[in-house]
Amino acid sequence: MQRKRFSWPVSLGLLAVHVLALAAFFPRFFSWGAVGVALGLWWLTGAFGIALCFHRLLTHRSIAVPKAFEYLAALCGTLALQGDPVEWVATHRLHHAHADKEDDPHDAHRGLLWTHIDWLYLPNDNRPSPQEQIRYAPDLWSQPFYRLLHGRQVAAQVLLGLLLLAAGGWPWVMWGIFVRLVFVYHITWLVNSAAHRWGYRTYATDDLSTNCWWVALLTWGEGWHNNHHAFPSSARHGLRWFEFDPTWLQIRLLQALGLVRQVKLPSAQMLARAARTARAAKAR
Repeated sequence: MQRKRFSWPVSLGLLAVHVLALAAFFPRFFSWGAVGVALGLWWLTGAFGIALCFHRLLTHRSIAVPKAFEYLAALCGTLALQGDPVEWVATHRLHHAHADKEDDPHDAHRGLLWTHIDWLYLPNDNRPSPQEQIRYAPDLWSQPFYRLLHGRQVAAQVLLGLLLLAAGGWPWVMWGIFVRLVFVYHITWLVNSAAHRWGYRTYATDDLSTNCWWVALLTWGEGWHNNHHAFPSSARHGLRWFEFDPTWLQIRLLQALGLVRQVKLPSAQMLARAARTARAAKAR
């Protein structure tokens, strides 16, 4: 296996995005309209594109939607600039296959900073190669639309930036691209870092996943991560009444509108059996 080296493109790209995000706070780049655009794109690319589409729909197939709607949501997720659908889904499936073990791309045993950001650009043999991406996401690679998006996430972001520049000038670009990217980056990464370190564990999974309430609030319900690792195919991550899950509310709304079907949820028997296993593990 060829060893993966330090990724200069990723490291320099992340550095540039963070530096330019700071420039957005200069008065010439600020407007309340630009803040509104950033908030709208925060939801569209993060909540709708990453949490609902890339994660719950494409990775785990916990829901089904019309194909045109799926492709629209996948395009929104691509604009989060966290990789194209094939790369993102393959990486996350690899994480679940080896959660917090040696082959996990962001094994929590390697430290908080590693799981949050370092795994993206430091030498990391467990990041899936192009061949491994196809192997872990063959359902996506078989579709021409996802092959078209593959490797074109930067081009899509540039196109979005040009549209924002034409519509609202540089303030819209600074806030709608760079500030929004930094915010969505870090709250998404908290699921890998904070939600494998802080919080409570309802279920006895063989990894370090936790239910972290403040990560759940920031990430549209993705922070109920121990629940998710216990029931990966569940469309609902907040499994108790007090575990607020905005993405689940999105799914329920789309279901009421007839856009979502085949919603997967753990049965009462599955929940009870997992709870008994967790209690037995704590008693030992």
